[in-house]
Amino acid sequence: MTEATAKVPLKAPRINAMTVDVEEYFQVAAFENHVPSDRWAHIPSRVEASIDRILALFELAGVQATFFTVGWVAERHPTMIRRIVDAGHELASHGMNHVRVFRQDRPTFAADIRQSKQVLEDIGGQRIKGYRAATFSIDQRNLWALDELADAGFEYSSSIYPGTHPAYGMPEAQRFAFRVADGRMLEVPITTAEVAGRRMPCAGGGFFRLYPYALTRQFLRGVNRGDGESAVFYFHPWEVDADQPRVPGVSFKTRIRHYLNIHRVESRLEKLLGDFGWGRMDQIFLEHKAPAESGR
Repeated sequence: MTEATAKVPLKAPRINAMTVDVEEYFQVAAFENHVPSDRWAHIPSRVEASIDRILALFELAGVQATFFTVGWVAERHPTMIRRIVDAGHELASHGMNHVRVFRQDRPTFAADIRQSKQVLEDIGGQRIKGYRAATFSIDQRNLWALDELADAGFEYSSSIYPGTHPAYGMPEAQRFAFRVADGRMLEVPITTAEVAGRRMPCAGGGFFRLYPYALTRQFLRGVNRGDGESAVFYFHPWEVDADQPRVPGVSFKTRIRHYLNIHRVESRLEKLLGDFGWGRMDQIFLEHKAPAESGR
């Protein structure tokens, strides 16, 4: 274990990080047995239209965000990547092919993160500082991945879910940002709310669609006001695409997790962008120069 115990101080703890995990709808881990990667290139892409909608939402709200982007997607949509960068957003890595870390050995992972970093830097013209593992798949089994990320030149990761989930999680991890890899890199876990001694997911994904919006807002306010910390929120482009094709043959549980309330996400995002102050991961957690709190 390479993490330190001291929390990282932030100058503007109530500015939250808005993040987008840029992947195609058919690349999610839950579909990997139904849509193998050798079929991806033959499936019509939908990610660019969704990104354009997201960029418009962010522009209207005056929000800059971090886009954790799959290298495979970036290679096929270079003009989309440049639109993200030109709008003032941070570009970061989501791996090359959205493979969960615990399904890679160390040399394969090391090659993957370096390739994705180079691809994104070449296309976006922006130094890549951040990384997020597919499906938050860094945990107690593969902490060596944090050392590999630091070795590859990443300055921060947002790859650990500090709680319990059927598919991932590291409940013994700290809830907020901490140093890893002998202090060479920052790990910024996805945000949880602490309720009656239990860690509750509150920062996006399926739970943003499952919970009533008021509960998400309450949890995030608790993190900002009670914990005095910045939250890290995430969502995916396919979550604003209610008309995406339905993948056949998936289980009932997977259908619920992927499609539940997907038609409500865009309107909820509009509320979320107005109810809190938002910024980029690098500005909040690395530069300590987050914009002033919105006061909302």
